[in-house]
Amino acid sequence: MSKAVIRKMMTVTDEIHREMGREINPPTRRAAAIAVIENPFAGRYVEDLSALMEIGVELGGLLGARAVAALGIAPCEVESYGKAALVGENGELEHAAAILHPKLGAPLRQAVEKGAALVPSSKKRGGPGQTLDIPLGHKDAAYVRSHFDGMEVAINDAPRADEILVAVAVTDSGRPLPRVGGLAAKDAKGEDGLR
Repeated sequence: MSKAVIRKMMTVTDEIHREMGREINPPTRRAAAIAVIENPFAGRYVEDLSALMEIGVELGGLLGARAVAALGIAPCEVESYGKAALVGENGELEHAAAILHPKLGAPLRQAVEKGAALVPSSKKRGGPGQTLDIPLGHKDAAYVRSHFDGMEVAINDAPRADEILVAVAVTDSGRPLPRVGGLAAKDAKGEDGLR
C-alpha cells in the first residue's frame, strides 16, 4: 500500500449559533480535516494512478476520524459528509479523482458508521491559499434536502505546485433553519442511499 507523504494537517470547526436573528439551539456544527500531501505524479503523465488510489484509502480513514473527533461526537451521530481535493499546478484533476473516488469512501464510511449515500465531492486545481468548497450531503439518504450544504476551507501555504490538499468534512446536523421541503432526516431509512 502506498503511504501519503504528509507535509501538514489542519482540522477546523464551524459552529452557527444565530441565523437571521434567530437562535440555533443546538448550534449547527461542521468540521473539516485536511491533509496536504506530496503529489507523487506532479509534472508528468502517468497511466497507472493506483498509488494515489491507495493514498485515498489511507486518508479516508485518517481524515474521517479526525473530523469526527473534532466535533466530539460518536461516529454514529454524524449526519452528513463530503470530500474534496485541490491539486497544485503541476498536477492534474485526475490525480484528485484517483484519491477521492475509487477507495476513499469505504474507510470514511467506517469512520462515520454506515454512510449508505454517495459521498459528495469536488475537485479543482489551484495554488496556495485557494479556497476549496467541500460539498455536504446526508450520509445515509441523499434525498434529505436539509443537509445539502458545504464547508469552505483554505490553507495559506497549500497546495504548492507539487502537492495535493485533501479534505473531508462532517456535520452533526443539517443547515440552520431548513425550509425547502424534502425528506426529513428523522424519517430517513438509509437503506438505498436515497431515502
